[in-house]
Amino acid sequence: MTRTISDMGTLALAVTDGMLHFELSLAYEVFGVGLPDMAIPWYSVVVCGPGAVRAGRFRLEPDHGLDQLPRADTVIVPGWADVDEDPPADLVDAVRAAHEAGARVASLCTGAFVLAAAGLLDGKRATTHWAHTRVLAARYPQVEVDPDVLYVDNGSVLTSAGKAAAMDLCLHLVRLDHGSSIANAVARRLVVPPHRDGGQAQFLTAPMPAPDNHPLAELFPWVIERLDHPLTVEDLARQARMSSRNLGRHFRSVTGTTPLQWLLTQRIRYAQELLETTDDSVDTIAAATGMGTAATLRRHFNRTVGVPPDTYRRTFRSRTGGPHRPGRVSSGVTRPDW
Repeated sequence: MTRTISDMGTLALAVTDGMLHFELSLAYEVFGVGLPDMAIPWYSVVVCGPGAVRAGRFRLEPDHGLDQLPRADTVIVPGWADVDEDPPADLVDAVRAAHEAGARVASLCTGAFVLAAAGLLDGKRATTHWAHTRVLAARYPQVEVDPDVLYVDNGSVLTSAGKAAAMDLCLHLVRLDHGSSIANAVARRLVVPPHRDGGQAQFLTAPMPAPDNHPLAELFPWVIERLDHPLTVEDLARQARMSSRNLGRHFRSVTGTTPLQWLLTQRIRYAQELLETTDDSVDTIAAATGMGTAATLRRHFNRTVGVPPDTYRRTFRSRTGGPHRPGRVSSGVTRPDW
């Protein structure tokens, strides 16, 4: 039997060809199943699309057309697979119309590209999967893209980072609508944490520029081997045989950031590796990464990663360890697995 959209408590999943089935299934599992053992009002979940659509390898028959989105109270836009292409105009128009009609609109993962195309993120802070934050920021410069957080709540417009962060946002919505105890109960049913500390910065690997003929090609490995030294911009410029001003210009061109920020990032990434794979104290790690003191490491680590070093270690503690030295920093970015 086809369900009809009610006037209250309706949550619509907005779908079209090219949606990611993981985020779509995750949202339905959170909002469509509920808590059978609790007699509480729950979401009336419907799927709205332009007709039969494909999500990954699956074919899906929506309950309603996209023109019904404005009748929903909450609209969820799952991840969008091909961020190199503009999302379908009918989906963008329907999501915009739903928001104008008063719906709360949330995107999961790269669904943020749909919200951005609809103009819902203009002048707002937003996030998406870390591998696509630069693309989102470049294509929609009026959006304040935050690559480090798990999700962003702007009230009537919400965005999440990739994959598991979509669960964080869905549970956040349940918490807003039904309170923490119900959200925690849903999390227990799904066997996931009801709340995760920190942001997606703790889940990505620091990109290192690929070896090339750029002016800093020899400087990068020299710095990485000396992270335990108190390096300055002048030290880097002297090693690169250029002025500090030219060094800054080349750094901005090659890495997109300043020499000091890049250096701090490498120190933090090496600290992450040591926290994961050794029993070294925070004081020892602070010395090995050139931070000087445990207090300095904790301050920069918490600000950059979003959690204290001890919390990070508990989360990412490796079962195997071994000797490490400065320089064991990843040389590439993990790619999304869709």
